[in-house]
Amino acid sequence: MRMRPTLSWTPAGDLPPGTTDLTPVADALVAGGVLVLSGAGISTESGIPDYRGEGGSLSRHTPMTYQDFTGSPQARRRYWARSHLGWRTFGRARPNAGHRAVSAFGRQGLLSGVITQNVDGLHRAAGSEGVVELHGGLDRVVCLTCGALSPRAVLAARLEEANAGFAPVAAGINPDGDADLTDEQVGDFQVVPCTVCGGVLKPDVVFFGENVPPQRVEHCRSLVRAANSLLVLGSSLTVMSGLRFVRQAAEAGKPVLIINRDPTRGDRHARTRIALPLGAALTAVADRLGVPVEGGAAA
Repeated sequence: MRMRPTLSWTPAGDLPPGTTDLTPVADALVAGGVLVLSGAGISTESGIPDYRGEGGSLSRHTPMTYQDFTGSPQARRRYWARSHLGWRTFGRARPNAGHRAVSAFGRQGLLSGVITQNVDGLHRAAGSEGVVELHGGLDRVVCLTCGALSPRAVLAARLEEANAGFAPVAAGINPDGDADLTDEQVGDFQVVPCTVCGGVLKPDVVFFGENVPPQRVEHCRSLVRAANSLLVLGSSLTVMSGLRFVRQAAEAGKPVLIINRDPTRGDRHARTRIALPLGAALTAVADRLGVPVEGGAAA
């Protein structure tokens, strides 16, 4: 059995922010017990835009809030029209080299778990097991009245039938799968109810203004407690939902390593931030460690 060296850690500042040195990540993976926390930046190479990176969609798009969705039938009509159109593109996205590398590290027993802030399901599609989807998944739909869960594909077929010929040209697609449409383009789009009770359907994701379920947060906290180190991939850590786990790891004296091209809110808690494209960076680490990545350069 291969012996894994103990991963030593020195306080933040031993490597400058924005380095391109991947050695700390390779060393952490060799030591094992790495918990991955991923954000929107890992999915940009799959054609899904980021919220806050260069050209991020928050500069031109206000995401749907839970309060608007639950409080306004017109807001729900607008959301489902835009989301239905966006799903045609979003649902076809496929894992990229970054997702495949994370899956490969997991198969080699180098990871203790994967937490993602993304709702695109691409870690699961790449083969990663036991992924905690902090903000839920767009490929599922939940009824707000009876709690019934159903596949998004089933709802998509129902919406297609109810809105034959609906095919406006969107200005863009956002990280939550929402297409940019005007009210005129939304028109009289027909929303369909829950087939079980006739209630209001919502994607099984955490909207802005909605809280992550407490039991899910506690599960993530337990993963941080059990990990040897935390590897942040493609997250600005702007919102507390992800930053709290970085703070927890740092307070416990566990190394935090970040791969993100732009500065993040968690940089001061990190041993290093590596400013490289994620797919290339993780593939390079896999090559260095001799880890085969299916469909990647290390395969």
